[in-house]
Amino acid sequence: MANINLKSREIEVKIVYYGPGRGGKTTNLEYIFKTFRKQVTGEMVSARTEGDRTLFFDFLPMGLGKVRGYDIRVKLYTVPGQVKYASTRKIVLKDVDGVIFVADSLQVRRIKNMESLKDLHLNLREYGTSILNIPLVLQYNKRDLAEHGIPLLSVSQMETDMNRQLKAPSFPASAVKGEGVGPTLKACLKLTLRSLKTQMGW
Repeated sequence: MANINLKSREIEVKIVYYGPGRGGKTTNLEYIFKTFRKQVTGEMVSARTEGDRTLFFDFLPMGLGKVRGYDIRVKLYTVPGQVKYASTRKIVLKDVDGVIFVADSLQVRRIKNMESLKDLHLNLREYGTSILNIPLVLQYNKRDLAEHGIPLLSVSQMETDMNRQLKAPSFPASAVKGEGVGPTLKACLKLTLRSLKTQMGW
């Protein structure tokens, strides 16, 4: 549930970028930080470790204007994708309002994508939240690598693997080039605010 401060009339929502290690979660946030400077109200904090680019989270508050007289602030987080950081992923997911799942389009990462999506499902369930009910958007990242002859999963294959039951909005993307990054975030923000309004009875 979003954090609502009646005194300052602010609503703070938390969106988490989830997915397998080295799939492009941090690259998404770096692109947003660089491109949407007008909406960024703080600095991005990044912790790196051997074997994965993000140890704990990247933090990026963004102002979205007002809803019903309340200022909306968004905090964007990423989780570390490696299996050994399972407890960290779970901690970062606490009180999440929306999720962007960044899947890796490389053929060799197919199983890792599905394992990570299952991990998301189980962690949300432990917090009493269903993956079917939370605002969720899928991003199929690294589509630009096809230009270099690298074998990629087709978008239709990725839809079959991960989105057949979820039926979530999904976007092909290249976080490195910034393609699909904005639309992915915009779709998640839209779903999250819609969910928030329902929870608040607005």
